[in-house]
Amino acid sequence: MGDVVPLGGRSSRPAAMEPLWREVTGRRLRSRRHRLGQTLAETASRAGVSTQYLSELERGLKDPSSEVLAAVSGALGLTLLDLTTGAARELRARVATSPGSLRGPVALAA
Repeated sequence: MGDVVPLGGRSSRPAAMEPLWREVTGRRLRSRRHRLGQTLAETASRAGVSTQYLSELERGLKDPSSEVLAAVSGALGLTLLDLTTGAARELRARVATSPGSLRGPVALAA
């Protein structure tokens, strides 16, 4: 029989793991919204999504479609290209600061 693997929340992920795309983009969207002084409700309304969904997106809990990312980015005065290139730069910088700890095999459990 197989091993039992604990199914913890986000906090169970080791700190040295490469961040997920949804976490990086969410963090960047939240940072931009805060810099603009917008509330969740204002940005969500402009983007055509619910406040709860935007909150979950910013916390890296949702894997949004490109259409949703474009709508939220646009509500924040960004293009999808701005968001994705910024996220890619952030990931590249993180790998550059700790290259050995972020690479290696990854297994996903269903």
